[in-house]
This record gives sequence, C-alpha cells and structure tokens, in this order.
Amino acid sequence: MKRKSGQNPDITKSWKPATLAIRGGTARSEYGETSEALFLTSGYSYDRAEDAAARFAGEQQGMTYSRLQNPTVEMLEQRIALLEGAQACRATATGMAAMTAALLCQLSAGDHVVGAKAAFGSCRWLTDTLLPKFGIETTTIDGSDTAAWQAAIRPNTKVFFFETPANPTMDIVDLAAVCAIARAHGITSVVDNAFATPALQRPMDFGADVVAYSATKMMDGQGRVLAGAICGTRDWIDNVLLPFHRNTGPTLAAFNAWVVLKGLETLDLRIRRQSENALKVAAFLEGRVAKVLYPGLQSHPQHALAMSQMAMAGPIFSLYVGGGRAEAHGLLNGLELVDISNNIGDSRSLMTHPASTTHFGMAEAARLEVGITEDMLRLNVGLEDADDVIADLDQALRSIGR
Repeated sequence: MKRKSGQNPDITKSWKPATLAIRGGTARSEYGETSEALFLTSGYSYDRAEDAAARFAGEQQGMTYSRLQNPTVEMLEQRIALLEGAQACRATATGMAAMTAALLCQLSAGDHVVGAKAAFGSCRWLTDTLLPKFGIETTTIDGSDTAAWQAAIRPNTKVFFFETPANPTMDIVDLAAVCAIARAHGITSVVDNAFATPALQRPMDFGADVVAYSATKMMDGQGRVLAGAICGTRDWIDNVLLPFHRNTGPTLAAFNAWVVLKGLETLDLRIRRQSENALKVAAFLEGRVAKVLYPGLQSHPQHALAMSQMAMAGPIFSLYVGGGRAEAHGLLNGLELVDISNNIGDSRSLMTHPASTTHFGMAEAARLEVGITEDMLRLNVGLEDADDVIADLDQALRSIGR
C-alpha cells in the first residue's frame, strides 16, 4: 500500500469533515485505484522468517493477520478517527461488539460503572446483567440529571457509560459537564454516539475519553451490513483496548468495512437531509399524537442543550400515540410507505415498537422507569420526500381514529 494524502496528518489536519468522509485514511496500491481496494484475505506472507518474527514483536511495520490488521479495515479506522477528532480507532463486527469491548477491556471484578438508565436495550443488558456476572458493580441513573452522576461516584468507579441522544427516549446528557466530572475523578467516560455520528456531534470536543459506534446505523446508512467502531487516544486504543480486541476477536470483515467506507462518503449529505425531514415530520406529529420526543423541537425539555452540542437533531425520534399496545401496533399495521423495522439510521423511513422489539429484553419495571410505555413508537425518518412520509403517517393515524 502506498501512503497517500488521506493518511498524511500534515495534509488532513486542514480538511473539513465532508472531505475527510470521502478521502480520510485512503491508501492506494501500486495499481492506483481511486475507490478503496477490498482486501479479502485472512493472512499475509513474509519475504523472510525474520520479517515474520519482527512483525509479531512489533519491530517492523506490516500486516500479520486480519484479526488484527487488514488494509481495508485500517482505512475505515483511520477515516472514522479523523472524523471523530480522535487519535485512533478500532473497528468491530457490530455496534454491540464495540460497546462490550469498550467496557470489558478496562474493567475487572470489584470495579464500578455508572450508566444512564435511558439506553438501547442491549446496552442496558450489559450494565444490568453481563457486568454483574463478572463481579463488576453497576449503578444506573437519570443521565439527564448532571448532579446524579456526581452523586453516584464510589471509590471504585472506573467508567461512566451513556448515549446522547438516548435510545429511544431522546434524553440528552450534558457532555461537557458529565465528562468534566469523570475526568476530575479519574473516571473514563464512554459515549455511545450512534444516533448523531461525528457529522452532528463530536463528544471528544466536549471532553469524552472514548466514543463508541454502531456503524451499522448512519455510517453505512443503507441497511446493508453490520459494523462497529471505538475511538480514543492512541495510548488507550493500543494498550487498553487492543489486548482485549486481539485475543477475543470481535473483528470487522473487510467487505463490511468497504461498504461502510462507501457509506461515509454520503454521511454528511444524508444525515443533514434526514434531520431536516425529521424536524418537519415531528412538527406534524406534535399536533396529532399525545407527545413527541425530538430534541429538534422547542417543546423538548432539553432542546437548548441539544442544540448547543449537536449541529442538528438527527433523523430519529419517538412519540407516544396515546392508549396502549393496540393503538401503537394499529398505527404500525396501517403504514403503507414507512416500513416496520427495528433498524435506525437507514435511508428509508422505519418505525418500531420499542417495548416489544429493541427493549423487549429489559424488565418491564425498568422500561416503565425510563418512559418506554406500550404506546411509544420510535421513528427513523429517511430520505424520502417528507410530505410523503407525513401523508403515510396521517392515513395510518386516521386508520386508528386519530
């Protein structure tokens, strides 16, 4: 691989995000391809036995095994790191592989984690079920209450873990304030930024230590592959995360990395258009349903905070139809354009019922505590004409008498 401008920090440091999303991290082979090459190989050969030994000892640059390095995956890692403003990145097979690795790589029995109650169902499973199995104490709090983070700290607290906006309640965590609390106490802040991506929000600009992603979502953006990513300092990635990643193997396939690289090229365009569409759709729904939870609306209790740390509010929001599961499922079943799907970040508009899908694994009491009721729906607004999405929602609402 030839080192090109996309991997030259003296050049990339002046590039804007839209340029980094297309050219950041790009390296070309001797063939001079313009699109990133797809390297479908599990292993690599060496000219001499001494070269193999030197690479494994870290004394010589080069690839050893695709569980550790792959040229296509490496380009994706460098591109995401550049977009995030991070020193380094490791890609993973899925978003949940990223969340799990970001936590387990730095925790041991006897440690304590403070996590936000409002979170993706599988992330709550990590804090509520998995970590305690290994003797790691956890406390879940209202992440939007900054004082609660301070109050939850114990002498053995090692990690703050949260997402903002939260899935699916759209709670906003004050990034600067909470990350400052963490740093003041030597605690590592791990932020799930999947709803916003670095195109709309860069948690490290507000003091976050580690930022994790489901790149399946907006980064791919077209519902094609699974992928995850973890960003941090070079020291943390190499000396804390890498030993865990190397030996447990949550590795991203080269093909999936290549697809996400293609998705990143249009990320800025897609997420901004989808955010504009989402604001229009949310404003329509605000007058038709019991409640809409979207940080882009002034009715959201944390609207000002969200807009102070996000460029736009993103394509995803939740709503309460009013009633219960029958009304929520009735609206879903009445849709003709919008798909019933638990995915998000797609270029297509998708809607799901969190209580029976994404957060089904949470105990009912825990769901209700954070506001995931039977009449809640989560909507990912896509790239279709917003008026067509509104028309579909309008006829589906009318089908249930709303």
